[in-house]
Amino acid sequence: MNVVVIRYGAGNIQSVLFALRRIGINPVLSSEPEVISKADKVIFPGVGEASSTMKELKSSGLDTVIKELKQPFLGICLGLQLMCKHSEEGDVDCLGIFNLKVKKFAPSSVYKVPHVGWNNIEQSEGPLFKGIPENSYVYYVHSFHAEIGKETCAKTNYINPFSASLSKDNFYAVQFHPEKSGTTGETTLQNFISL
Repeated sequence: MNVVVIRYGAGNIQSVLFALRRIGINPVLSSEPEVISKADKVIFPGVGEASSTMKELKSSGLDTVIKELKQPFLGICLGLQLMCKHSEEGDVDCLGIFNLKVKKFAPSSVYKVPHVGWNNIEQSEGPLFKGIPENSYVYYVHSFHAEIGKETCAKTNYINPFSASLSKDNFYAVQFHPEKSGTTGETTLQNFISL
């Protein structure tokens, strides 16, 4: 199986590569449109800032390539946020695959921002969550979140409810880090690879 992880200047890609190797996948890391377009599966990981990353995607033409893909595609963390319509982080228009806005967590006297650590996912449905019990815990590191909408297929509540996962057609995304989420995260990745 040809699994391509998109290289676009984001951090934390190595941990995604290691997680895929643990489940028997030897991924290719590439920013080449032709390599990405021919992949069986594409993963779009990310740790970084939305507006500068969108600028990078546009300058390389990857924004257009991603939207035209027909194979299963998984966005992780910033990857999920950039698949939405707009992000408050840098006030930037994103890829628009999901018709949702990405918002900054409101300041709270009880909860810290960024949201770092383990939290449970609720109302999880769809192929990514096959075999994963309701209220399973996953690992988060983020200050921005996608609102809830019709494309939401799992939720987490931290300060307010937000989309833990989104899906539409061949596009899937998770706000949490499956590569750092133990058995639940590993199962999520395996389910994606099995699509």
